[in-house]
Amino acid sequence: MDQAEFDHKWGQVEDLIRMRFGKKPNLEAILFLVGIQESGIWKTRFTKEQKQDLMHVAVCTLLSRDGYYRLESRDIEGWPHFTLVKPVPPMDIAGQERMLKESLIAYFLEEKGNLS
Repeated sequence: MDQAEFDHKWGQVEDLIRMRFGKKPNLEAILFLVGIQESGIWKTRFTKEQKQDLMHVAVCTLLSRDGYYRLESRDIEGWPHFTLVKPVPPMDIAGQERMLKESLIAYFLEEKGNLS
């Protein structure tokens, strides 16, 4: 997708979260929310380590859509565990952020039907 379309769709993702929670989210906050959704673990408080784990769940979930990870199992507490299927191509921070944001756009398009 070209830059204008990307910017528009990413703005729609941010707006969707802002409407629900009342403030503009950053990338980490959106990953955290996706991690909660995908893990199915609903609590009012998470430790710092659990928050990091939830963001990891989100990243693995998003990248599994492109074949980089595969969900292997869930542990006794319900946490998903992933296996690396193929290495993620090396890229700089900006490239990594773009890749995650494009995956989040696709995730929300699939979850919400559209972002228009």
